[in-house]
Order: sequence, then structure tokens, then C-alpha cells
Amino acid sequence: MKDLFSPIKIGELELKNRVFMAPLTRSRSGVERIPNSLNVKYYKQRASAGLIISEATQISEMGIGYINTPGIHSNEQISGWKKVTDAVHSEGGHIFCQLWHVGRVSHPVFLNGNLPLAPSPISAGGQIRTNDGIKDRVTPKELSISEIKEIQNQYRLAAKNSIEAGFDGVELHGANGYLIDQFLCDGSNQRTDEYGGTIVNRFRFLEEILELVCKEIGNKKVGIRLSPSGLVNGMFDSEVVRTFSYVIDKLNNYDLAYLHLLEPYMVIPDTENLEYLRKPTQYFRQIYKGVLISNSGYTFETGMEAIQNNVADAISYGKLFISNPDLVYRFKNNLPLNEWDTKTFYTDGEIGYTDYPNYYNSPNYIT
Repeated sequence: MKDLFSPIKIGELELKNRVFMAPLTRSRSGVERIPNSLNVKYYKQRASAGLIISEATQISEMGIGYINTPGIHSNEQISGWKKVTDAVHSEGGHIFCQLWHVGRVSHPVFLNGNLPLAPSPISAGGQIRTNDGIKDRVTPKELSISEIKEIQNQYRLAAKNSIEAGFDGVELHGANGYLIDQFLCDGSNQRTDEYGGTIVNRFRFLEEILELVCKEIGNKKVGIRLSPSGLVNGMFDSEVVRTFSYVIDKLNNYDLAYLHLLEPYMVIPDTENLEYLRKPTQYFRQIYKGVLISNSGYTFETGMEAIQNNVADAISYGKLFISNPDLVYRFKNNLPLNEWDTKTFYTDGEIGYTDYPNYYNSPNYIT
């Protein structure tokens, strides 16, 4: 019977287990947004994961939306990431780069005074943390067709750069209310041209990115992350199950490395948004024919259950990997887990980043 410790094939990779590390924004790449020695240490510590999916990584300067997050669009960033991937590979691990454009979830502070870019001029609402303090989000600029084509090509170039940097593949970040998600959902996409209106049109932005990226690096090196029940960053879709059923069925045409689905981590009210699925992975398992990764809120026990019941092929863990660099070993040996500290998720330096102990130098260790 399959379990979390069974090997699995992802694309052309033979992976040693199904305990994957989820993409985790940690804001530790400095103002230069170039991966550094601290990032190298962090990822190397966690290389026992069957697959590491990197923190969200900007495809361009206009894709930035958070403090000190890394990019993959300059030679210096490629070189920085190469040190990370070499370190992971030296420990027998594998790593994909998550490609990211935040779209409307940004602020002119990050964009040299320019407005964020989006399918439609609709604000995500809420506020965002910047180096100049907390700011209200602004109304974004609606993308022109030529700007859409430019961004799609930036995804292609970022995929090419990722392979040059030594990544084993890329994951398109299509979740959590960022640019790809903004095109898919009708609450954020109210265009009247070929990229808006029907779900066929709203899917076109992602469809054309997939065509470019798969042609550039090969479909077996491409995964995608979606959040069909996501309500963050002002997201909404009027027919969410129908929308994502169409999108996920279309993904079958690409024979990708995997589809990565988020379970809802915000409570969906019982009296509202009734079409939003409480268990999207289980539902879309019926539609998607390829390798399916599930994420958000899993414990060791619920992860094992999902694998053994064929709900998912692998489970990605986020916060547990933050605080337990040797999470696979702890799971396998039924060992106590370190607790994470939310106050250090997005701060500078080693504290709360590379100083979590593995079991053998943990206070829990008893000889």
C-alpha cells in the first residue's frame, strides 16, 4: 500500500518520498532580491523532502509585491539560485522553482511608482506591508494585449532561467489571488476581449503561458498550483466549481509533472459561498488524470490517510517544514515536532529560519 514514504515519479524524476515542502515566502533574500548564503543553508537543511517547491519567485520587477522576496529574472539571481539548487542536489534532494507575478496584489512602492498590473482595474482591497509601513492597496492598471504578451514571455524566460539555475522544474503560481488566478476568476477579470468573459477566454492567459513554458523546458518539468476554494486577496468567482472543473480538465491535455491544489485555509461560512468546495482535492481528483499534490492543514495522520485513500499522490507541508527541517525523519520515526513561531516568518536573519533544531540537537532528544 502507498504511504507518505513510498517513492513517486514526478515528470521524469524518481523521488524518494511523498512528503513535499510547500512554497513558503520567507522574505530573507535582502533588498537585492538575490538568493544568498542564508537561503542556501535553509533549503539544504530541508533536502530530505521528496520535492522542495521554492518560495514564490518573481518573473519580473513588475511582479514584485512583498518585502525581500527573490526573483529569477537577472543573471545575479540565477547565480544565487544555482548555489541553492547545488546544495539541495548535494544532499540527494530535488527542487522546483515557483514562478510568480502578484498582479494587483502589489503597491507602487514596490514598482518604482507605477500602478500594479491586472486583468481589470479592480482593487484587491485590504492592506499590504511595505518598507514604508502598511499601505492601502490601490486600483491596478488594466493590462493591454501587448502587455499581456510581454508578461507571458516573462514566464517563458523565467522558466528558462530556472533550468539554467539548476532547478529540476518550475511550478506556475496560479493560486492565492495572484495574476494567473486573477485572470481565471470573474470577480477580478471583467474584460470584454479575448481574455475575459467566458471561462474559455479567462483561461486563455494561463493556456498561452503553458504553451510557451512547456515548449521552452518540456511539459514534464512543469507543475501548477491552484486554489479553487481560495478567498484571499479579494478573490471571488460566481461559478467557482464550474470554472475550475473546466481549467483542471484542460490541464489534462498537457501531461504536466503535477497539479498542486490548496485545501481552504480560511473558513468558508456555512451560510455563504456555498459553491466553494470544502474538500477541493477530493472533488477534483475525479477530473485530473495526472499526479496530484494536496496542501494546507495536513498532519502526519491526515497526510497518510489522503495517500492511502488515493485522494492525493503527495502531500506538501508548509509550517511543519519551517520548524522541522528534518520533518521526514520525524514523521518516519514518530518523533516530537518543533513548534513554529509566526513572529519570525517574515523577519530578517537566522532566527526562525535556519536555527530550528533537527531531532539530534533538539531538547526533545534523549539518548
